[in-house]
Order: sequence, then C-alpha cells, then structure tokens
Amino acid sequence: MMTEQNHKIEKIFDEWKVAIIIASIGRRNEIEQLLPHLFSQTLPPWKVILSVEKNDDIPDGIPSAVEIIKGPRGLTAQRNRGLESVINNCDVIVFYDDDFIPARNSIAEIVKIFEKYPEIVASTGLVLADGVKKGGIEYDVSVDIVNNQSISNPPENIRDIDSLYGCNMALRAKAVGAIRFDETLPLYGWQEDVDFAGQLLVKGRIVSADTFQGVHRGVNKGRTPGAKLGYAQVVNPLYLFKKGTMRWKKALILVLKNIIANHMRLIWEEPFIDRRGRAKGNWIGLWHILTGSSDPRRINQIK
Repeated sequence: MMTEQNHKIEKIFDEWKVAIIIASIGRRNEIEQLLPHLFSQTLPPWKVILSVEKNDDIPDGIPSAVEIIKGPRGLTAQRNRGLESVINNCDVIVFYDDDFIPARNSIAEIVKIFEKYPEIVASTGLVLADGVKKGGIEYDVSVDIVNNQSISNPPENIRDIDSLYGCNMALRAKAVGAIRFDETLPLYGWQEDVDFAGQLLVKGRIVSADTFQGVHRGVNKGRTPGAKLGYAQVVNPLYLFKKGTMRWKKALILVLKNIIANHMRLIWEEPFIDRRGRAKGNWIGLWHILTGSSDPRRINQIK
C-alpha cells in the first residue's frame, strides 16, 4: 500500500525529470559499486548518463537504463557531453563523482529544494566524509557511514555560497541554459566547479544544503599526477581570476595555501600524496606566470 509520503514523492517524480551525470576514466569497479545506489533511490532518476573515454571505462553487465556517452578524456569535456545530451529535456541535473556514494533519499531531497525555492539555481549537498583528505575511504566503510549517519528527514540548513563542490552538486537545468564547463581546464579540470558556479551565480542563488548527503570516497586511482596537479594549483586560479569567475583574494589565498602545504609536507610527505611532484608543478606554474606564458592547457606538457 502506498503511504502518503510515497504518494507525494510519486507526484513530484511525475513533474520533475532528474538526470544524473557521472564523468569517469579508468574506474570500472567504482562505477559498478555506485550504480546500485542510484537505482535504489526513493525518487528514481529520470536518466543516468555515464560519460567516458572508451569501452574499457565501462563495467561489465551495466544496466540497459544507463546511457553511455564516449569521447576524448577530460573532466570538463566529459561533463559537457553529458549536459548536451539532457539539458533541453530535464528539470534538474545532478553531478556525482564516480567515487561518491549518495544516501537513498538524495534525489528526492534535491527535488524538494528546487521545488520549494524557485530562486535557487544550484546546490551542493552535505559530504558526510571526504576521503580526499585521508587517502581514500573503502567502499564498505563508505556505505556504513551513509547508512549510519544520513537521516531520512534532515533539516534544510540552507546557506548561500559562491561555489560548488563537483563531487555532489545539483543544477536547475533552465538556469544552466548555455553555460558549460570551461574546457580550457583539461584533465581533472581543477577548480572547474568553482568556475561553473561563478558563471551561474548571476542567474540566482547557489546554496549548500544538508538535506542531500553522501560520502566522497576520494579514490586515488585515476587522479591527476602530482606535477600536473601542482601546475594547475598555481595557474588555474590566475586564469579564473582573469576570466572573472574567481575573486583575486580567493585566488591568491588558494595559490599560497597550496604552495605552502606542498613545501611544508616535503618534510613528512603523506604516502597517498605526491608532494614532491606538486611542488615541482607549483614552480613550473610560477615560472610560466612570471614569463607571461601561463595557460591551463600547458598542463599536458608537464612531465
């Protein structure tokens, strides 16, 4: 028998089309682990898009309901291909990283936010734990955290922000319109979510909400090598400042924070972070800035 709550969810589903886009490279196992959490949502997604480079990125036995889009690698390009495929036919677009595990009520809670607050154009959810900061979180541990810490009727606790966290963000499709991720930021596209938010902010409110939750596992496999990331840590903020999607103060703090962290950690380097590579990339980026030759796309030349 359908409860009153389930009836409300069903009614919302009839009116809202939610597309989930996952951009992935070389993480077949993580995709295989993520998909059941998408198809067991209390409010099922209208469409699930997997944007990859080649067949080797796709796990065996993938559900037929998953739409596969293939093209050249690069987070921004892969996300844009996903956007192009659904932007004119859905109401909400959700981006999850391939190593993110959402709570079962996440999609329903996302829709509730956009339905209740028409002025909100984008939202980032609550990350219960982030493995990026601790060398990764095992899948079983992530599931336990989601099951034990997420709650079925969480308080909204909505806060206005000026950026998004790309591992767990939702966008109002109508507000996105012609806005796309900047493909000048190649590979992992460091700060691409901040840049996208900077473009979207003129359309309405961007918020952080505790209502949709999950765990970012922070899997190390498939991430940008140390020297390349170190280059992006210096060059990308300057590029975004010049573009107008990042304030100069935030850009400066971000650059200095990463340079200091990378060099201080050279003394006691974490086993899961290539601080030497990052420091090397920092110096190459600084040299390119001083010589007027910095360009985010030059990350592809860094060894």
